[in-house]
Amino acid sequence: MVSTAKFARNILCIGAGYVGGPTMAMIAARCPQYKVTVVDINAARIAAWNSDALPIYEPGLLGVVKEARGRNLFFSTDIEAAIKDAEIIFVSVNTPTKTFGAGAGKAADLQYWEKTARMIKRVSTEPKIIVEKSTLPVRTAAAMSRILNANGNNIHFEVLSNPEFLAEGTAVEDMKNPDRVLIGAPDTPSGIKARDIMVEVYANWIPRDRILTSNVWSAELSKLVANAFLAQRISSINSISVLCEKTEADVAEVARSIGMDSRIGSRFLASSVGFGGSCFQKDILNLVYIAESYGLHEVASYWESVVLMNNYQKRRFVANMIAAMFNTVADKRIAVFGFAFKADTGDTRESPAIAVVRQLLDERARVVITDPEALDNAKTDLADCLDQVEMVSDPYMAAQGAHAIAICTEWQQYKVLDYKKIFDSMEKPACIFDGRNILDHEKLFAIGFNVFSIGKPARKHY
Repeated sequence: MVSTAKFARNILCIGAGYVGGPTMAMIAARCPQYKVTVVDINAARIAAWNSDALPIYEPGLLGVVKEARGRNLFFSTDIEAAIKDAEIIFVSVNTPTKTFGAGAGKAADLQYWEKTARMIKRVSTEPKIIVEKSTLPVRTAAAMSRILNANGNNIHFEVLSNPEFLAEGTAVEDMKNPDRVLIGAPDTPSGIKARDIMVEVYANWIPRDRILTSNVWSAELSKLVANAFLAQRISSINSISVLCEKTEADVAEVARSIGMDSRIGSRFLASSVGFGGSCFQKDILNLVYIAESYGLHEVASYWESVVLMNNYQKRRFVANMIAAMFNTVADKRIAVFGFAFKADTGDTRESPAIAVVRQLLDERARVVITDPEALDNAKTDLADCLDQVEMVSDPYMAAQGAHAIAICTEWQQYKVLDYKKIFDSMEKPACIFDGRNILDHEKLFAIGFNVFSIGKPARKHY
C-alpha cells in the first residue's frame, strides 16, 4: 500500500463501475492532496483501470485517469486493506432490480450492498464516514447505519447519501461542471460534521452554491425522482409520436414548439425507439415498489405507466418494421446500427436495441449488429442466441446485402456515412428505420430509400 502520511485525506470507493471509477478519478484529479483508492472484486476490471484500455468508454475519461493514476489515484483488489486505511468510504456497488422473491421485478436487490456494509464493519478499526453512491431505496441509509453501528466495539460509522446525477456519454463534463452536488446527512452533531467534510471535498472545484445539503431521506428520494422525471418526458413525447404518425403531424415540430415554452423547456423531448440505461427503468420501478409498499397504488400506477409506454415504443418500432416490409422479415437481413443504449458509451444495460434484436430474431430475421463501442457487451447480452446474429464493427459491411437498416443508437458517425454507397449495396426495396430521428430523411428518400422514422410520415417509393 502507498503511504498515506503525505495525504490530507484517504478516500476509498468500493465498486469500480460506471459510477465509482469516473467519480473517483475526478476527485483525485481535482484534489491531489487526497489519496483516492478504487477497489473491486473483479480483477480483470481493476487491471483494465490500471491500463490505457479502460473497462468503460467515456469521452475524456482516460485523460482524467492518467492525470492522477499513480500519483494519488490507485486501483486495487485488496478490499480489506483499503477499508482499514480509509477515512471516507464511498459505496458504489451494483443494486439491480430483484429477479426473485418479494418485490421481484420492481424492488432493488440489496444483497451486494449489505455484504459490503458487513465487510466494512468487520474490517474497520476506526470510525469512518460511509457515503452511499449507489442508487438505493429511500431509508436505506438507516438500515446501513443499523448494520454498521451494531458492532459492540464503540466504532461509530456516519452514513451519508451522495447520489450521482451523471449522464453517460457526458460524465466527465458533468463531473467537471455539475448542475449540483447533493449531500444528505443526519441532523446530528456528528452527521453535520461528516456532511461538512464532504462539502469540503467537493468545494475543491465546485462552487459552494451548487453543493446542496439535505436530510438523508430527501437525498435518497431525489435520485429516484430525478430519473423518473427525465424518463417521464421521454415517454410523454414518445406517446405523442404515435399520434403524430396517425395524423401526419411531425413530432419534431411538435417538440420544438412546446420546447420553446419556458415552463416546459426543450431537454429530453427527442422522440425515439425508447430509453435505456442502468438507471431509468430500475429507478422508476423502485419508486413504484416504494409507493406500493405504502399503499399508494395510484401513485405507483402513474409512474409504472412511464415504463409501460417505453416498452410499448420498442415493440411498436419492430411492428412498424414488419408492416413496412410486406408483413414479414423472415430470412431478411436486417442491419442494426447501434447497440449501446445511447451514443458515446459502450453501456448496453436496458438498451432498446436488445429488445429490437430479440423481436427480430423471433420473427426469424437475419440480424447483423454494428456499434463502435458496444459489441463486447452485445455478445454478453445476446449470449443465448449468438449463433443467430452477426456482429461487425464496419457499418458498410453490416448493410451489405441487407433489406433494411434500423438505427438504434444516435452515434454521430451514423449521420455522415455514405448512404448512396450503402443503398447500392443493399437489397431492393431498401428501407431505413430511423429509431433516433438523426438522419436527413429527404436526402435518403432522394437516394432511393424508403424511410420510416419516429413520429413522422413515412417516405415510400411503393
